[in-house]
Amino acid sequence: MSTSNPLPSAGSWQARLHRYDLAAFQTVAERHWPGAERVLPRLSRSANHGVLWFGAAAGMAALGTSARSRRAALRGVASLALASAAINTVAKKAVRRERPILDLVPVIRRLKRQPFTTSFPSGHSASAAAFATGVALESKSWGAVVAPVAAAVAASRVYTGVHYPSDVLAGAALGIGAAFALRGVVPTRGQLPAPGRPPAQAPALPAGKGLVVVVNRASGTATATAGLVRDALPLATVMECAPTDLAGCLAEAAERGTALGICGGDGTVNLAASVAATHGVPLAVFPGGTLNHFAYDLGIEAVHDTVMALTAGDAVRVDLGRFRPGPNGPSGPDGYFLNAFSLGVYPELVRTREHWAPRIGGWPAGVLAAYEALRGERPLTAELQGRRRPLWLLFVGNGMFQRVGPAPGRRHNLADGLLDVRVVHGGRTPGLRLLAAAVAGPLTRSPVHAAVRRRQVRVSGLAEGTPYAYDGEVAHSGTELQIDKVPEALSVYCPRPV
Repeated sequence: MSTSNPLPSAGSWQARLHRYDLAAFQTVAERHWPGAERVLPRLSRSANHGVLWFGAAAGMAALGTSARSRRAALRGVASLALASAAINTVAKKAVRRERPILDLVPVIRRLKRQPFTTSFPSGHSASAAAFATGVALESKSWGAVVAPVAAAVAASRVYTGVHYPSDVLAGAALGIGAAFALRGVVPTRGQLPAPGRPPAQAPALPAGKGLVVVVNRASGTATATAGLVRDALPLATVMECAPTDLAGCLAEAAERGTALGICGGDGTVNLAASVAATHGVPLAVFPGGTLNHFAYDLGIEAVHDTVMALTAGDAVRVDLGRFRPGPNGPSGPDGYFLNAFSLGVYPELVRTREHWAPRIGGWPAGVLAAYEALRGERPLTAELQGRRRPLWLLFVGNGMFQRVGPAPGRRHNLADGLLDVRVVHGGRTPGLRLLAAAVAGPLTRSPVHAAVRRRQVRVSGLAEGTPYAYDGEVAHSGTELQIDKVPEALSVYCPRPV
């Protein structure tokens, strides 16, 4: 079924543009494209409502071997959402251009269901360009994979006769602009300034000579990562241990090796860090857990990053957060944390995540646990720095967390001597109010949230057995806790920023 297109007045720039557009459209319609009749219409339909790109993002997150893949997938989807919103709420209504005449297009190329919205700009092209650009901004390798598919989707809109070439070009430009606009609000990892950390003396260990690596079999992707470590560092000794044997394995490894390697999640790395600091050996971290906060803040996202640092002997000093009494009570050793210590709702979040992770996977379990935590109203009452108050959450970070977008993100300096103390006061639905504040702007603007810098924190008046969390592990307190730092207590292999 064809429609008529009213032309602009003769001689105007719109008329000239329309003539060029129509000529290009006719050239595409009249030319035979080998193999395209089977591929492009199907590809065009698969991109309806972003289905193709959501599937691509899921595949990237599942198949990717590092956090960079997940960030690229998330940024691609977010860029697509922004572009789609701009196209459908503003652009389509501002320029009401009719679709091309289908009589010029061979029937076999036409879509079974013709779009009914206006032609300018192309929403499919905008979504494709936004997704591909967002992905490329985080990961050039994944961007190289996605870009040809995005270009094919954009070309398919002219090939199937639903858009003029200028519709596609304008849509692609808007999509690219949306991805860069999002980057202006939420910087990519590459945009963040190079971390400022004091360098440490550590021996260069090419091929892993002198390195003993302990692998926690129960941590995330640790077993698979261990295989990569063996391939990349053939002279290293790799010991795979059950969680119950970790403490003994780590002590043995620290005594045998020039450096101690660890492969596991944040809880496993926490234990290795205390052993490395006690024995005075540098630590090499291979991310093998679900979150890997400490490794990522060091700039370590894959085995290759740690291998480069070991080969060059590049290392930095980092602070250890400390809490007393430790997990074993007043008679036991002090407790340490690399990332954060928390009281209140977060220990419950950790327990919920650990309960569901073996059944549904780490990331879905984390989302479920966060949902349960945000809807809860279970404040504890404690005396914080001499003042008694209801607390929904007390977060104490090892170093200052810098804002990325609306919420706290990564740390640029792991040896700043400071504790990042954040308090969410108790009350009605504090979690939901906190979430709303995070969406609206920095959390420091929320009336239920307070953030300060401290070198030490004292918490008293706790109920005996109050749960607390440190680096993803959960323990139970006595009636009071003292939290401070051991400055530059640990040397960690870390690649130099490029």
